[in-house]
Amino acid sequence: MEPVIREALESDVNAILKLLSEFAAFENLSEFLTISEADLYNAMFGSGSFVEGLVCEIDGNTAGFAIFFPRFSSFRGQCGYYLEDIYIGDEYRGRGLGEQLLREIARKGKARGFERIDFQVLEWNFAAIEFYKALGAQLDDQDKHFKFVDDAFERLLR
Repeated sequence: MEPVIREALESDVNAILKLLSEFAAFENLSEFLTISEADLYNAMFGSGSFVEGLVCEIDGNTAGFAIFFPRFSSFRGQCGYYLEDIYIGDEYRGRGLGEQLLREIARKGKARGFERIDFQVLEWNFAAIEFYKALGAQLDDQDKHFKFVDDAFERLLR
């Protein structure tokens, strides 16, 4: 059966969370996966939510997902999406589903006047890096991902 790419619905939260858990295991980051179903629901569908999502279905099964949100590049003056996560389940890889998800994100962005999609890839994930490069993505080796979380975030509030 042909895959169906569609916007995530409230009823998809549990399936996305299951795939997110698989994704965390794949990236050896399971210990950092602390999001609850309520957290994901609120981010995507709660009051003031700004996180968007797509799911890919095959034969009624959720084969993959993408989570993204609007962003702005001040130096370039460009609006776009930040692709937080994109994942295709093991048994569904190699069918072009990741590319289909990316193309749909680009179409959604273009409809909003956006000009770019930004994302990060773990440096050891060579297959993903090559996948994105083959689609024309540009790699910026100079950027380093910093974050203020947990105690560091709390110290900023003092």
